[in-house]
Amino acid sequence: MSELTIWTYDWVPKGPRGFVRDLRLRWACEEADLTYSVRTIPFDDRETNHLERQPFGQVPFLNDGELEIFESGAGLLHLGRKSDKLMPPDPVGEAETLQWTIAALNSIEMITVPWWFLKMSGDENDELTGWMGKRLGQLEKILGEREWLAADRFTVADLLMADVLRVPAVRSFGDRAATEAYVTRATDRPSFKKARADQIGLFEAADEKRTEKGAD
Repeated sequence: MSELTIWTYDWVPKGPRGFVRDLRLRWACEEADLTYSVRTIPFDDRETNHLERQPFGQVPFLNDGELEIFESGAGLLHLGRKSDKLMPPDPVGEAETLQWTIAALNSIEMITVPWWFLKMSGDENDELTGWMGKRLGQLEKILGEREWLAADRFTVADLLMADVLRVPAVRSFGDRAATEAYVTRATDRPSFKKARADQIGLFEAADEKRTEKGAD
């Protein structure tokens, strides 16, 4: 079996900790009991120092032996195919998982991320807010009717959707009891808790190194 390596930054400011998207790949590996290691690229000069492996200068990216994959969604689908715990092997279950994984990226995150950035900048766009509210409302109705999105069980689609929805500003948007219960179910899983703690631990350990470096 080839070795899985997840790449992330060696450090990030406190605000993004627990939300950097290498957590998605960590969570998937923990969920599926896949052995993996974590390696880092410098946060400083991050937009240009790894373009040969990630053409947009982002993280995460994934190595599976000699195979290299960038974009967290692509990495999750690759990991999903390595374990029935992440993606059902039957054609119907697989198709449902694939469609909801893509929906998390294209129908939800495509709207929530720009809305979040505009909100942080103090330049909220009313049209974008309305669009996001409509999409989250549609999802709320679906989540009120089922525990998980696909195949009647937790899959990689839920992992991704919950990670999109757990962003504090998005999570607190509107009164969506079914969505809140869904996010809570997903993030109460031991695999998520370990992945998040490990990510934060990596960045906290780097604080001291950066302090020492600054003192030199």
